[in-house]
Amino acid sequence: AFGGLGGVAAAGEGGAAPAAAAALPSVVLRPSLRLDERIPTEARRELPTFLFGDALHGQTDRETVLEGDAVLRRGDTVIRADRLRYDSPSDTARAEGHVRLNRAGNLYTGPELQLQVETFEGFFTQPTFSFLKNGGYGEAARADFIDDQHTVVHDVRYSSCRRTGPEWMPDWVLRAARVEIDNEQDVGVAQGAVLAFKDVPILPIPAFSFPLSDRRKSGFLPPTLDLDSVGGFTYSQPYYLNLAPNFDATLTPTLMTRRGVALGGEFRYLQPTYLGQVVGNFMPSDRLRDRDRWGLSAQHQQALPLGGGLALNFNRVSDANYWRDFTRGIAPLTQRLLPGDARLAWSGNGWDAQLRTLKWQTLQDVAAPIVPPYDRLPQLAVRYGVAAPRGWQYGIDLDQTRFRADALLTGQPNAQRSVLNARASYTWATPGSFLTPALRLSAARYAFDAPLANGSSRASRSVPSFSLDGGLVFERDTTYFGRAVRQTLEPRAFYTYTPYRDQSRIPIYDTAAKDFNFDSIFSDNPYVGNDRVADNNLLTLGLTSRLFDPATGGEAVRLGVAQRFRFTDQRVTLPGVAPVSERLSDMLFGGSVNWSASWRADASLQFNPKTGRSLRTTLGGRYSPGPYRVVNASYRLQNGVSELLDVGWQWPINDLWGDRGLDLGAGRGQGPGRWYSVGRLNYSLMDRKLVDTILGVEYDAGCWIGRIVFDRLQSGAATSSSRIMFQLEFVGFSRLGSNPLKTLRDNIPRYQYLREQTLPPSRFSNYD
Repeated sequence: AFGGLGGVAAAGEGGAAPAAAAALPSVVLRPSLRLDERIPTEARRELPTFLFGDALHGQTDRETVLEGDAVLRRGDTVIRADRLRYDSPSDTARAEGHVRLNRAGNLYTGPELQLQVETFEGFFTQPTFSFLKNGGYGEAARADFIDDQHTVVHDVRYSSCRRTGPEWMPDWVLRAARVEIDNEQDVGVAQGAVLAFKDVPILPIPAFSFPLSDRRKSGFLPPTLDLDSVGGFTYSQPYYLNLAPNFDATLTPTLMTRRGVALGGEFRYLQPTYLGQVVGNFMPSDRLRDRDRWGLSAQHQQALPLGGGLALNFNRVSDANYWRDFTRGIAPLTQRLLPGDARLAWSGNGWDAQLRTLKWQTLQDVAAPIVPPYDRLPQLAVRYGVAAPRGWQYGIDLDQTRFRADALLTGQPNAQRSVLNARASYTWATPGSFLTPALRLSAARYAFDAPLANGSSRASRSVPSFSLDGGLVFERDTTYFGRAVRQTLEPRAFYTYTPYRDQSRIPIYDTAAKDFNFDSIFSDNPYVGNDRVADNNLLTLGLTSRLFDPATGGEAVRLGVAQRFRFTDQRVTLPGVAPVSERLSDMLFGGSVNWSASWRADASLQFNPKTGRSLRTTLGGRYSPGPYRVVNASYRLQNGVSELLDVGWQWPINDLWGDRGLDLGAGRGQGPGRWYSVGRLNYSLMDRKLVDTILGVEYDAGCWIGRIVFDRLQSGAATSSSRIMFQLEFVGFSRLGSNPLKTLRDNIPRYQYLREQTLPPSRFSNYD
């Protein structure tokens, strides 16, 4: 080895370091969460140069010639060749024979290289190259290095397909007369280019730019092609605008053969104290409805001084049929209830305050009309809560709301409501028990815009409540099915008493019955909202048993049962609901099993002991033995209302003939030449028909992925829309066709992309 060209000092064996070396500043190591990927320009000038070879000759500080396994190394630049000549005054390296250049993980190989090492200026003849960030490969007639960030390559063939031999013919290839590579911006600009797949030209492009990484850049995104039963053949061509590091926008003109032309857009922004996005579309003269159609959705969140905050959520569409005709459009606009919500909030020292305005747009359907919710114009809410020492807890909520809606649709007058909710509780707790008595007071006052049926324009109520919640926890270490576990037995009792107060004349503005489950059965009021406080004199008993892994604390099994015992009738109910006189409520059974990482099952049952029938049953399970292998299944029954069977999956088809694939890690697939089946089927047993359907296949060839997905979405009792999505993904380069990935991710729990980079590649992962 020959060192010293950049200035190297070393201590002699068995002796002290020279005085010059002793005067050097000491090295101090500090904790760091990352390893610096790029060498600063100032430090690069001071880097030493190391030369290695089987034979060396030349003149000191002028020229050095290496023969046989020659290596030049400086920082993140390494040159290997059969013969290497280094000129020290000009800092120029000339390499010949099996030349290999590694620059920060990017590799070039070829017969001849000339390079000024520090400025990285020079040329490479007949190089083959591979890029670290996107895994792309290529070959060219010549590469000209302009500087350390810019390269011009001539007569190029580029692909992400692995090179398999000298007669390299990849499945897909980009051919171009000239490509300008900008590593600073992570983009390439090709001129005179054509994209070929299976040696068939599919996309001639005179000039275009493409990414070298996932870094954002302005330009045309791949077009989207759809075949839809409502819109016909659909072509969308998005254009992305990288306005700033914290601002961007996307414009998407769309052509639908059955409906016309539309323009969509999205604007996103991000600042230290606020962020948000605005999404919208406009379709003039939609032939489906013979009118202009538009939709707009905007969200904004902002932090204000002194603990304040601002949140805006605005959603509006042109007409009542928008949700039905644009089922795959802007996600917040596919519902029938669209909020326009503005909130100004503040919190500090146990206090929370919020000023809110909420106005709904209700999209009515003649076949299935809905009662519109009340607008809140405005609402002022103040809350104070504190956990005092020694187990005491106090809280108070104040709410002043103005409710407005169309009285002809709601059947009751608009009103102004004032609410006060106060609570106090104390908890005695030990490692194996707890007991919490609590007192609550709920008071409300109403001022109506029009008199009620009794002629009154005002109403009020004040209801106190008492509850006592207690439980025990027993545990033991035992063994089940050969596995050591810790088992618990947790009995719980909850008693609540609320006296009767007549509330039958008070309208309903924001109140509904709670879902009957393991949470609500242990609550003192069966309603959410502030218009009803039920009179209760009841006791809830429950029993839960769990199995834990004593080493990790992970829950392997949970089983529970609960039932209410009512001592007096419940007379306060919602309008049209009869008083509750049953002394015993339905029984709730529930459980979950997560015995291994591959299997998980959940079940719940609402059982009426008097009739001996189940009113509601839910069964669910998931089997996921490894990456890209998952099956989800659920059964949901609500007696007399619905009965649904739902199955979703992602599974390698190659498993059928014993090809289990490779474990390449997250986001890298299971190796080339593999087929995957994906889908979701939602079947109504009551109607005996499929409600929603997704069926598709994916093929991973290694450097390209093909996807075909059929999607059928039920948008009404008698209406549905179907589409076929086909996508060809050139890995590390671009995607062509329609994009089914969001549909698959939204509908198949634990679906995994075949190419999803979890961590950016490091130059040290390709260290030479």
